[in-house]
Amino acid sequence: MSRHRGGSPLLVTGMPRTATSWVGKMLEASGRLVYVNEPLNPRHPPGRSPGVLRADVRHAFQYISEENERDWLPAFRDTVRLRYHPLAELRRNHGPYDVLRAVKYTGGFGLGRLRGRRALLDDPYAVFAAPWLHRRVGCQVVVTVRDPVATVSSWLRLGWRPRLDELLAQPALVRDRLGPYREELEAAVDGGPAGEVERASLLWRVIYGTVTAYRREIAGLEVVRHEDLSVDPVPAFAALYDRLGLPLGADAERAIVRATSGGADQGVMRWSLSSRGVSRTAARRLDSRANLEVWRERLSPAQVARVRELTADVAAGYGYPAPSENLSR
Repeated sequence: MSRHRGGSPLLVTGMPRTATSWVGKMLEASGRLVYVNEPLNPRHPPGRSPGVLRADVRHAFQYISEENERDWLPAFRDTVRLRYHPLAELRRNHGPYDVLRAVKYTGGFGLGRLRGRRALLDDPYAVFAAPWLHRRVGCQVVVTVRDPVATVSSWLRLGWRPRLDELLAQPALVRDRLGPYREELEAAVDGGPAGEVERASLLWRVIYGTVTAYRREIAGLEVVRHEDLSVDPVPAFAALYDRLGLPLGADAERAIVRATSGGADQGVMRWSLSSRGVSRTAARRLDSRANLEVWRERLSPAQVARVRELTADVAAGYGYPAPSENLSR
């Protein structure tokens, strides 16, 4: 039986490139959710969309607590109630694509309200806001976690550079959450010898070290490993569906099978426009088991060993190999 209220909004968060979009899309397949893509992403699109969230996102990984909630609580309450603000959106974003997106969101949110659907916020940039979203907005929280080696490999492939300065630019976040990592963050930001492997590893460690503390704060927190969902997706998602109070019907099961059985369009980024919402997501067909090993082709043994070394203290708590262990999975 489900442990949660069936009407609660749902937040899927974690670190970017840990499959938040994939997990969100697989949960959306239940037909009971309206997918809302990354409202706290500081880039437009998908973020900086006042139709979706009437608040000014100032930082990547925006920290929200009761201390600054005046700017955020009314906005998120509207979002999870599926109240879209088309005029506010079009005043800021009024290009051809933005108009289409506003029309689709207006329809998707309206239909979702009529059908009694729950909001699903897919947003890795909300990871440091998750406890507040649980306490004050009523969100059930799902955190995705992925082997740090695979995560760092994905960041390097895309050429992404962790914006660690965005964390230090938020004094309340540093004070409340990041004290154990402050010196390392400052050294990395101040031009120390850290390269991209070291910076991405540090971001992984900071995020999932913080998530470890959430287990004491967030009732019913679901921490799901990318690897566990990938090895045998249908039963793994069926168990997650049950814990979240979602029905796994035949359509949802078919969607999970299609999304994890491979295809020629791997790596393609798509715009998704439907009655349930609109988003730019990394959801794609892939061979979920084969995808677990892709990092072996991208990182050298020295890089793998370095990531393992830098993340070992946190990674052990999620069941990932220690530096000295055999790296075969």
